[in-house]
Amino acid sequence: MNVADAIRGRLVVSCQAQDSDSPFVDTAHMMAMASAAVLGGAAGLRGQGIAHVRGMVDLGVPVIGLVKRSTPGSSVYITPNVADVTALTSAGAQIVAADGTARPRPGGEKLVDLVAAAHNGGALFMADVDSLDAALAAVDAGADLVGTTLSGYTTGPVPEWPDIALVGALARHCPVPVIAEGRYRTRAQVSAAFAEGAWAVVVGTAISDPVRTTRWFAQACPHPTAEP
Repeated sequence: MNVADAIRGRLVVSCQAQDSDSPFVDTAHMMAMASAAVLGGAAGLRGQGIAHVRGMVDLGVPVIGLVKRSTPGSSVYITPNVADVTALTSAGAQIVAADGTARPRPGGEKLVDLVAAAHNGGALFMADVDSLDAALAAVDAGADLVGTTLSGYTTGPVPEWPDIALVGALARHCPVPVIAEGRYRTRAQVSAAFAEGAWAVVVGTAISDPVRTTRWFAQACPHPTAEP
């Protein structure tokens, strides 16, 4: 079965340690979280960092791998360059995710360079985009999948809810699978994304980041706990 077919119509869980003080920075702890997601029915995993990706590959489901790293002179943060793509394919990622927006990449590299590196390593390439124009450009560059991951994160304040409208726009205009991702917190939102044409839906914080999820619920309390 094609790796994209393995996640079609199903849930992918993003297991990432968002903060440096998270207990899940530890690889063994993250593997426990990822294993729980697979036991719960996740058809795939999205992991950040070479060690975490390598561990997730052993769990027997498709892994979307990425590296988050700041680079001087560029606002691109998700898998910024070709070397990162090569490291991820070497770690076993079957799909490599990278920033697919129009923002300039470090070192002058182009999106087409990262796509080629993923394909040379035997992986599919997923472009994390913020708009329909970015998605269409990524498809032209050879991307195998496009995700709404960066919608709401490149301009202005970050919205509270997922961009389901963008899922529909991409599904109507892009000839590749559309992955819905970004701020999905409820079953209704997941169902709505599939109704708009999503190939798969990625849920992260609501499942695999108990620190942030606890903070989110705590803010609904009359006396919310102050963040450290």
